[in-house]
Amino acid sequence: MQISFIFLIISSILTLTLYADPGTNVNVRIEGKINTIFESNIFTRGHNVTTVSGGTHPCDGTNLNSHPTAGPTATSALDDASKHGHFTWDGTFSTTYDDFFITRIGNDAQTATQFWGILVNYNYTTVGGCQTRVQQNDDVLFAFDAFNKQFFLKLAGPSTARQDIETIFKVTDGSSGTPMSGATVGKYVSDSDGNVKITFVKSGWHTLKAEHINSIRSNAISVHVH
Repeated sequence: MQISFIFLIISSILTLTLYADPGTNVNVRIEGKINTIFESNIFTRGHNVTTVSGGTHPCDGTNLNSHPTAGPTATSALDDASKHGHFTWDGTFSTTYDDFFITRIGNDAQTATQFWGILVNYNYTTVGGCQTRVQQNDDVLFAFDAFNKQFFLKLAGPSTARQDIETIFKVTDGSSGTPMSGATVGKYVSDSDGNVKITFVKSGWHTLKAEHINSIRSNAISVHVH
């Protein structure tokens, strides 16, 4: 009897461990109408989410039976980012889709023609943000007016550079990998191969970000110049 009881306890612990949401770290970036609202690595687990317009609902990937067990999602990452970044967001809740529709992040609210889009690793999510599970180091992007933009910029390059020595960075469309010509990184402009050649005249830390017409601005790169 005692052995059976102990076995039952061990089995229960193993079951809870197997199905518990361990959480994960993802890179959350929120590109607003005129500026970047938030950009940082965030640890997230699936959890109940509360908005003013939508109320409180689970947001753990089990929404609409999309996954059998709970786990971290795109919208749970947004909710955790809002706590770390000290900004607010809002969204209505659809009982049909069992998910939130994001209507505002920070001060940027949707309009009749401009809406918030969600991309994971530079690709639009195919389901709602509470159904979309995310994995370690995924790039989770929330972009204002996303559906009216053609490109989602991605900036790549070294994290260190030498003062007064030319350093090359590259701008691409994150969704397709296509090099982006004519993108601006500060006062510098990318060439036909998407390359941006920058000469830093001051030492210290520099933050770079690419922009282009009809595009969502890029991720930031911090460069230590010595």
